[in-house]
Amino acid sequence: MKVRLNLATSPLESNRSFGVGAALVGGLGVVAMLLLSWHAYRVWRANTEARAEQAQLEADMNRLRGQRADIEAFFNQDATVQQQDRAAYLNNLIAQRAFPWTSIFMAFERSLPVGVRVISIEPRLVGDHLELRFLIAAADDDSKLRFLKALESAPEFSQIEVFSEQRSTRPTDADHITLSLQARYSAT
Repeated sequence: MKVRLNLATSPLESNRSFGVGAALVGGLGVVAMLLLSWHAYRVWRANTEARAEQAQLEADMNRLRGQRADIEAFFNQDATVQQQDRAAYLNNLIAQRAFPWTSIFMAFERSLPVGVRVISIEPRLVGDHLELRFLIAAADDDSKLRFLKALESAPEFSQIEVFSEQRSTRPTDADHITLSLQARYSAT
C-alpha cells in the first residue's frame, strides 16, 4: 500500500493546465512562424524570378534597340536612300502602265451625252484607290448637267468634285463651258 505524505509547508499546486496552455500557444506560434516563413520565402522567390525576368527583358530591349539603330543607319545611307527613291519611281511607272485606260474609256462612252467631250484625263494613284482629274467641254448647260448626272449614276465613279467652270465669251466657240472635275474611279 502506498501512502502519500506531503511534507511541504504549502499545498501542492498543479501547473499542468499552464504547461498545456503554454505548449499549445507555443505550438501555434511555431506553426504560424513556419507558415509566415514559407510565405516570405515564396514572395522572395517570386521577386527574384520577376527581377531576373525584368533583367532579361531589359537586355532584350537594349539588344533590339541596337539592332534598330543599325537598321536605321543602314536605311539612312545615301546609297540606300537612292535605291528606295529609284524603287518608288519604278513602282510608280509600273502602276501607270497597269492603268485601265480601256475600261475608263468604256465608262465614259456609256456616260458621255451628246454635246460633251473629254479634253484631258489625269490619273493618279492615291493610297489604295485611283483618282481621275479630267477636263471636259460642253456645248451648253443642259449637256453639262446631263453629263454630271450620268457621271454620278455611273457605278465606276464616286466622290465627284467640280473644281472650276469657265464659260467662253466668243460666240464662235462650239464648247461654251469648260469644266474641271475630280472623281474616284473603281473598276466594277
